[in-house]
Amino acid sequence: MSEAVRLTRHIGSDAPRVLVVDGSRVMRQLIERVLKAQLPNAVVLGCGSGEEARRTLGEGVVDLVTTALRLPDMDGLELARHVRASATQAYIPIVVVSGDVQERLVARRLSDDVTDYFDKSLGFDALAAFIHGYVSPATTVEGEVLYVEDSRVVALATTRMLQKSGFTVAHVLSVEAALERLEAARDTGAAPPDLVLTDVNLKGELTGGDLLERIRTGFGYSKGELPVLVMTGDDNPANQAALLRAGANDLVHKPIEERLLVTKLQFQLRVSRHLRRRTGVPA
Repeated sequence: MSEAVRLTRHIGSDAPRVLVVDGSRVMRQLIERVLKAQLPNAVVLGCGSGEEARRTLGEGVVDLVTTALRLPDMDGLELARHVRASATQAYIPIVVVSGDVQERLVARRLSDDVTDYFDKSLGFDALAAFIHGYVSPATTVEGEVLYVEDSRVVALATTRMLQKSGFTVAHVLSVEAALERLEAARDTGAAPPDLVLTDVNLKGELTGGDLLERIRTGFGYSKGELPVLVMTGDDNPANQAALLRAGANDLVHKPIEERLLVTKLQFQLRVSRHLRRRTGVPA
């Protein structure tokens, strides 16, 4: 019996199982160490190649897969395609962990088989928090979301979704109204919201892209100071790349999938607060 099967059969159902695929043994050990610090009961299964990962996936169910883009025997995206082709593993979250993932993301060269991505430059503590959000999502979080959506029906459903997870939601119907709130906070010396969630196409003269530009250049908020997630149903790679280059922290594809949206917001909130503490800015 392999070690993967032995571990899978002897852990409790509440113990998350994370498959870490990386050709570097040192990298696998680093990831396992930080994961154990955040998730002491986690079972981390390390694989040094895509073929080893395929065998492990065939022997037992795991809760999440992280993979490098470059593996000794295949591309990480090829492994992701294999996971999606497996009936028992079809919906498992697959996270690419790489140093050049942002370049691929902007170029839209990450396949639809990948659930999410993580850039190594954010550090391994942030990676552990990121994975924690997927395999053991917090039941509640504390953070204010400035939410821009012109459909009251969609806004009501999404607001309830976020409030259920503990977010405080300030919903506005237009970019103009969002800018008024940001300007009022700046003028009074109050803290801005923790996150901004905006649709791209909105009623009024300004779009979600205009809001993003004003936040980054007009107000001067960096990605770490005020994360912005943009919701879009536009599959045009050039348009998606433009939003990322303009300073969007991440894109959320419509129709919205609840767990993915909440996980992305929780992750951006954790990273933002970590960066603020590190730079001495009040979180």
